[in-house]
Amino acid sequence: MKTRLAFLGPHGTFTEEAARSLPIREEIAYQPYPNIIEVLTAVDKDEAEYGVVPLENSIEGTVNSTLDWLIHEVELPIVAEIALPISQHLVVARREQPLPLSSIRKILSHPHAVAQCHNFIKQHLPHAEIEYTNSTAMAAQIVSAHPEESWAAIGTRLSTRIYPLMFARQNIEDYDNNYTRFVLVGKQPPALPASPAEKTTILVTLPEDFPGALYQVLAAFAWRKINLSRIESRPTKKALGSYHFVIDIEQRMDEVLLPGAFAEIEALGCQVRQLGTYPLYVHNGSKESE
Repeated sequence: MKTRLAFLGPHGTFTEEAARSLPIREEIAYQPYPNIIEVLTAVDKDEAEYGVVPLENSIEGTVNSTLDWLIHEVELPIVAEIALPISQHLVVARREQPLPLSSIRKILSHPHAVAQCHNFIKQHLPHAEIEYTNSTAMAAQIVSAHPEESWAAIGTRLSTRIYPLMFARQNIEDYDNNYTRFVLVGKQPPALPASPAEKTTILVTLPEDFPGALYQVLAAFAWRKINLSRIESRPTKKALGSYHFVIDIEQRMDEVLLPGAFAEIEALGCQVRQLGTYPLYVHNGSKESE
């Protein structure tokens, strides 16, 4: 029986590409879901063994729905991460005569994809209405189903192979260094090859009446020479000004350094929750293969 892996669908999303790029040593059945919450819920309810969702884009930052759902709604550890180069393309329904940019009346895509192409849209399509969708593939699906409309979608190169679409313009992202981090979540880690890079992600909740607590939390890592690659605050949803801190540590959980740092942080009255310790993979394929 194949291992079930849920991903943000429909077919043709960057998330599906990230999922298929993970070197999982199991036979996988890939299952698309319409939004991030349903992907994570499917894994939580054992409808799938694993799920892949976007976590952070190098241009637009954190995907808040992913992070908040992992913090507040499910207890699913991160078991792997893959960084994928992202290139965005403007696609339209196939037609005998190409649709000129000046005739496009509406652009459909995921909010992050639209934001990654802000300069192109401002310069070439300032007249077009923007409509947001749950994924770039959903936008491609909608545009392909309405060839009579002067609509365009921003999405993957793969969308032109799956749906009756054609390119209106390729590589329209504002920055070349456009990467998205995707995380694999599951109740048990899959069989994966060794990776030269590994991470541990934790959630720290500070005591509300302890001035300087965050400084002391960071000091617990600094004097041990433990490198942190990211620290981000997210609301606890309990009160205005009350925050969790998500911290990425550039090493796998060990038996000495990290337990010692966590114990020191907890001695300050902080709560520490591990969100995962996992390998990191970087997809080195050309953007033109997307």
